[in-house]
Amino acid sequence: MKTIYYNLFLFFLLISNHSKAQQYKDSIPKHETFTIQSTNLQELRTINVWTPLEYETNLDSLPVLYMPDGGIEEDFPHIANTLAELIKNKKIKPIILVGIENTQRRRDLTGITNVERDKEIAPIVGGSENFRSFISDELFFEINKRYRTTNKKGIIGESLAGLFIIETFFMKPDLFDYYIVFDPSLWWNNKFWIKKASKNSNYLLTTQKALWIGSSKEASKIIGKFANILKEKNFKNLHWEYSNERKEKHNTIYRATKEKAIIWTLSNVIKQ
Repeated sequence: MKTIYYNLFLFFLLISNHSKAQQYKDSIPKHETFTIQSTNLQELRTINVWTPLEYETNLDSLPVLYMPDGGIEEDFPHIANTLAELIKNKKIKPIILVGIENTQRRRDLTGITNVERDKEIAPIVGGSENFRSFISDELFFEINKRYRTTNKKGIIGESLAGLFIIETFFMKPDLFDYYIVFDPSLWWNNKFWIKKASKNSNYLLTTQKALWIGSSKEASKIIGKFANILKEKNFKNLHWEYSNERKEKHNTIYRATKEKAIIWTLSNVIKQ
């Protein structure tokens, strides 16, 4: 059963990013693009930034939502379009979206693994620490320099991006105020973060954090276990929500549940 489960997720992992451009015809919203020559990653990185209409009509500073898989041919357009619609309908307050375009996705979004089969997904894995340092040491500075921002920051992503977000939540929780994940790849490194959460009774959050987790039918067992651990541990200063979306598949859950995730997080948790 474990082998079947692993192979199923590996299949979805391999096809998910390759199929996005072919599956959907997202309109590309007005946005800005710039590059950063990253010291941490030793390469040039492309950044896409969407700002709401309100940013142009007043001088308010806005919170920022960061996203891996943030290229124009990745998830950036549909998340920006969703934010625009939610803001227009006054379901959330204005926010800036920052998309990080991929170069080597499976390198950047995975941590170190001791499982040989994990290493088969790409020539290089285990680069999440460098990617996180790029975000915290280089990207935050550049965004704050170029745009009017508040100190509120969040991050959103699915699958391996979700894995990176969960890893960041436990390793560097103060990087962001809110975390939104869909089908995070918690099978990575023999379910390391599930085991870590289960054993960590002294996990301390010094400030209020929000975590929204969604799982598809395929991922409900493993992610449901993670949610049960959060319930059992009842970590102080953590406001979290788990949505078990059994009607959704791994390649549909992001788009199907993004609105409820964003609304819950930005409207009901983060006081902007």
